[in-house]
Amino acid sequence: MTPKMKKKYRIAIFASGSGTNAENLIRFFKKNDLAEVVLVISNKSDAYVLERAKREFIPTVVMDMEFRKSETRVLELLFEFDVNFIVLAGYLLLIPNWLTQNYANRIVNIHPSLLPKYGGKGMYGEFVHQAVIDNKEKKSGITIHFINEHYDQGDVIFQAECPVLPDDTPVSLAQRIHELEYKYFPEVIVKVLEDMPE
Repeated sequence: MTPKMKKKYRIAIFASGSGTNAENLIRFFKKNDLAEVVLVISNKSDAYVLERAKREFIPTVVMDMEFRKSETRVLELLFEFDVNFIVLAGYLLLIPNWLTQNYANRIVNIHPSLLPKYGGKGMYGEFVHQAVIDNKEKKSGITIHFINEHYDQGDVIFQAECPVLPDDTPVSLAQRIHELEYKYFPEVIVKVLEDMPE
């Protein structure tokens, strides 16, 4: 008997900004048999993530507000690309209920703090790091979690910590956080996919 092969996962990345995590994931999964990134979606036409994706020959779509609010159009797009897993990599908008229901336990997000601290609407990037520094926290880190209908409240999958130094600025702390993101995000996604029921 030959062992049953796991299906290859087809990932859509949602991103709103520069896209360094998205680029890291695209390159990682080009060398991994478990999954591939097949689509990058942004809510901003000027998001640099779109350029990064194009350089890696990944199809891109910009969803304006009208597009995003259409359950039919969004799901048709994802089905067209046979997407069966979604990764949020710096995506700043709330995911609608109908999408979390269609992709239950198949949408993961990375957040640049140790949730439940410093999560919620408007808490992203430099705003998170500034709040961590202002509150004189001794440590920060990353949280990778499943998505539900509330900002940053889905079940935590993984966390990694780093120190907050006395002379840190949002920029210097962000550099340390990015190192954790680039190291762990691909590995954790692989673990989630490996544990996924058939």
